[in-house]
Amino acid sequence: MISNRNDPDQSKPATLLLVDDHPLLRKGLIQLVDLDDSLTVVAEADNGREALKLALEHDPDLILLDLNMQGMDGLETLKAMREAQISARIIILTVSDNNEDVVCAITYGADGYLLKDMEPEDILQKIKQAAVGKMVISEKVTHILAGAIRKGDNQRNNMLARLTSRERDILKQIAKGLSNKLIARELNISDGTVKVHVKHILKKLELRSRVEAAVWMVNQNSASQGSANQSHNHQSTANQNND
Repeated sequence: MISNRNDPDQSKPATLLLVDDHPLLRKGLIQLVDLDDSLTVVAEADNGREALKLALEHDPDLILLDLNMQGMDGLETLKAMREAQISARIIILTVSDNNEDVVCAITYGADGYLLKDMEPEDILQKIKQAAVGKMVISEKVTHILAGAIRKGDNQRNNMLARLTSRERDILKQIAKGLSNKLIARELNISDGTVKVHVKHILKKLELRSRVEAAVWMVNQNSASQGSANQSHNHQSTANQNND
């Protein structure tokens, strides 16, 4: 069983709200979720206004939200949900890999962004990961986000050195895709303390969301690893030439 977001030690199915204007897609997702006892669909909606009402009524752990809907679209719905202080983790599940859609969704407070062309078993795995507080993003979307936040990297690199040791610890956990609650448990501090640190981190690095922070940090780690490998290869070549 997956622990719910309000009590990580209480094992019971994570509750889901599905929001998509295609009945066949919703039916398919319900059948997919039913394959796993750790997840349960408590409500479904085919438009943004109904989704907002159901989210307030059911307080689900996780919301899967499509972008392309008639009337109130996914981005408007996402923004309205965050303004209404809905605490559920909201994952965009869409066919759109448009740069503007991706950046806007993350800016408006999405906790993840998945593309519908994924294999069903991969979608189910990502849903399970999201339900326990982990960040989930399709690989193609990660590249889009990385490109969008690459501007200002030099300034962020300078600011990274000015983060406190606790802020750096929390940033490392964010890069692993952990939620505030999971970070709090990992570092043995309160959820509220984590939220304050995350706010400071985003402000210092001039990033708009924890998802952007995670993508940026992962890219930084990859770049550092690449530089280290290149340096090692150059050193090995030099040693061989000396021999």
